[in-house]
Amino acid sequence: MMIPQFTFHIIILIIISLISPPLTYAQAEYEFIAQRDCASTCGTISIPFPFGMNEPHCYAHKWFEVECKLDNTSHIEKPYLKSLNLEVTLFDVNSALVEIMNPIYHSNCKKNNNNNNNKTVVINLKDSPFIYSQQYNTFLAVGCNNLAFLQSNGTTVGGCVSICEDNNNNFNLESRSCNGRYCCETSLPMHLAEYNATLQGLRKESSDHDECSYALIASDFWFSFDWSFMTDSEIEKMNNLKNMEYAPGILEWEILNEMFVNSTFQIPSDSVCYDSKRTSLTNRTTGRRCDCPSGYNGNPYVLGGCTGVSSSLGSIGFLIGLWLLHKDVKKRMIKKRKEKFFKRNGGLLLQKRMSSGEVNIDQTVLFTLKDLKKATDNFNKNRVLGKGGQGTVYKGMLVDGRIVAVKKFKVEGKVEEFINEFVILSQINNRNVVKLLGCCLETEIPLLVYEFIPNGNLFEYLHDRNEDIPMTWDMRLRIATEIAGALFYLHSIASQPIYHRDVKSTNILLDEKYRAKLADFGASRIISIEATHLTTVVQGTFGYLDPEYFHTSQFTEKSDVYSFGVVLAELLTGKKPITSVESGESQSLASYFVQCMEENRLFDIVDERVTKEGEKEHIVAGANLAYRCLEMNGRKRPTMKEVTLELEGIMRLNKKLNAQQNHEEIELAGIEESQPWDGYYASNSWPIVSSQTHSTNSEVTHILALK
Repeated sequence: MMIPQFTFHIIILIIISLISPPLTYAQAEYEFIAQRDCASTCGTISIPFPFGMNEPHCYAHKWFEVECKLDNTSHIEKPYLKSLNLEVTLFDVNSALVEIMNPIYHSNCKKNNNNNNNKTVVINLKDSPFIYSQQYNTFLAVGCNNLAFLQSNGTTVGGCVSICEDNNNNFNLESRSCNGRYCCETSLPMHLAEYNATLQGLRKESSDHDECSYALIASDFWFSFDWSFMTDSEIEKMNNLKNMEYAPGILEWEILNEMFVNSTFQIPSDSVCYDSKRTSLTNRTTGRRCDCPSGYNGNPYVLGGCTGVSSSLGSIGFLIGLWLLHKDVKKRMIKKRKEKFFKRNGGLLLQKRMSSGEVNIDQTVLFTLKDLKKATDNFNKNRVLGKGGQGTVYKGMLVDGRIVAVKKFKVEGKVEEFINEFVILSQINNRNVVKLLGCCLETEIPLLVYEFIPNGNLFEYLHDRNEDIPMTWDMRLRIATEIAGALFYLHSIASQPIYHRDVKSTNILLDEKYRAKLADFGASRIISIEATHLTTVVQGTFGYLDPEYFHTSQFTEKSDVYSFGVVLAELLTGKKPITSVESGESQSLASYFVQCMEENRLFDIVDERVTKEGEKEHIVAGANLAYRCLEMNGRKRPTMKEVTLELEGIMRLNKKLNAQQNHEEIELAGIEESQPWDGYYASNSWPIVSSQTHSTNSEVTHILALK
C-alpha cells in the first residue's frame, strides 16, 4: 500500500506546484533557504539566497545584498535592498519576485507633512537584475481633476485622468470603481526600470483649496484593481493614501549572466535552470532563472535547497488540504485575472464605446477563452495563418461549424489600436471589407474573431506566382476596383469617415471566389470634422507610406490614396513595393513607376501577362490613374470616389470589349462552318479601340489620354 500512497503524494505535490499562485504571503520555510553559516531572517522576513546579508558569500552579487535596519517607529528590524535602498516585505525565489515598499508621489498636499510632497522622486533600476513587473503592478492616480503621467527616460510612457464632480477629496463610496472618477489607473509598459510620476491639474491655475493628489505604482496583490467593484478595505486603503509615503510594489528579477563571471557563485547541479529575458529591452537572453526538479520544493539557488517529499499519511492529509485550499485560491485568481485582462485589454474603453452606440452590438459576439481554445486546438502552431506587426492569426472552427480566423493582438499597453479595430469593423458593412464576428478579452493577449478568408493575400498571388490560378488582367482590374470601392466607402459613405492608414497588398485578402477584402484596421482612425489628424509617431509600411505624411505627420484621406496608388502599380507591374537593384540598394516601386511614366517607358515595367491580355488603352488609363495617386502633393491626388469611378469605367470598357470579342468569335465559328477560312479577313473581326470608341462613356473619357 505504500507505493500507491507515495505515488498519490507526488501527484498531489505536482498539482500544488502547478496551481500555486506566483506570490503568497505565507512563504514556506525550507531546511536550506540561505547559504550555510548565513543569517536567513531579518525581523519577521525570511531572506532566501541569492539574497543575503553581511558576508559576501551570503549573497550572489552586490545587487542581492540585503541590509537589516531597525525601524525607529515600530522598533522592528526590516530588510532593505542595500544598493537601491528599498524596503522589502517579501522574497519569492520560486517566481523570482520581491515585494518592495514603493514611494507614493504627492501633489498639492500643503496640509500634510509628507517628506516627498511635491518632490520629484526617481526610481532607477538600470543595469540591475530588477524590473517593475508589468504583470503584477498597476499605475494608479488618486485625486480630483488631475492628469497623471508615468515617465521613463524623459518620455511619457503612460498616464490617466481622474475627474471629480464635487471636488470631494474622499473616494466615492457609491461608485466603487477606479474608472476615472476620483481615481484612474493604467498598465505599465514592458521592461520598466526607471520612472518618475508627475501630477498636473486640469485647471490652468491651482488654488489653496485644491486637495491632495497621489500617483504610485502599486502591487495587484496589495490593491485589487477590479474594474467593476472595490471592497470596503480597498476603499479605506485609497482614502488613507494621504497618510502614507510608501505602498507595496512588485519587482521581477533574474541572475544576470555577468554575475557568473569571475565569481564563486554556482547554481546547484540538480536545479532546473533556463535562459531569462526579463531585463532585456531587445528580447535577448540576459540571465538565468531556476526551479526545483519535478516532485521537489524549496530554494533551487542553494545547495540542498530542493527537498523531497515524505510519504507519511499525515503529510498526505496535509497536502490534500493544501490542494483544496489552493484549488479555491486558484479559482478566485483566475476570475480576478480575467477581470484584470478585460480591463487592461480595453474592456472599460470598449464598454464605454458600446454604451455610446459606437459599436454595433447586434453584429458582434463576446467569445469565451474556452470557446476559442477549442476552436484553435489550444492555439496550435500548426493553425497559424500568418504573423504581423499587430499579432498572430490562427485558423479555427467554432462549435457551429463556422471556419474563423482568430487574431492574437500584440497590445503591449497600446489598447487603443485593439479597440479601434473592434469598434471600426463593428460599424462597417461592406462586402469588400473583412467581417468581424466578435472578440475575447479574458486573456492576457486580447483576441479578435473574423470571418475566414481562404485564399491568402494579394501579395502572395502577385509575387509568389501560382500557375494553377494565374493573376489575369481581368482579375487584377477587378481587385483594384473592389479595394478602391472599399476605401471610397470608408472615406465617404460610412457614418463617420474612416482612414485605413495601412493599405498594402498583404492587407488585401482573397475569398473563395477571389474577391478582394480589405483587412487589418488596427492603425485606422475614425475622423471627426474638427480633427487635424496630426500624429506624434508616423505609422505605416515602408514602400506604401505617403511621403507628405512622413514629412508633416499629418495623415489625410489622400494618404490612403497614395498607398492605394502603390497597390495599383503592383497590380500593373507585378513588382514588389521595395526591391533590391544591382548596386545592392533598395528601390521604391512608387518612385520607379513615376520615373518610367515621366520618361514614357511605361511598358518597360508593365507585367508581361498584363501586356498580353489587356488592351493598351486600358493599361495606359490604369497607369495614368496610379501616377495621379502617387503625386507628391496630396492635394493633386484624386479622391477615392474619383478613383473608383475611373476604375469602374475601365472595367465596363474591358467587359464590353470582351463581349465584342466573344460575339465575334461566335460569328467566326459560324462562318467557318459555312465557308472556307480563306474567304475571311481576320483584320475585320477585331475592332480598333480608340478614344472615339469610348466617347459615349463621359465619366471615363478623360482617363484614356496620356497625362
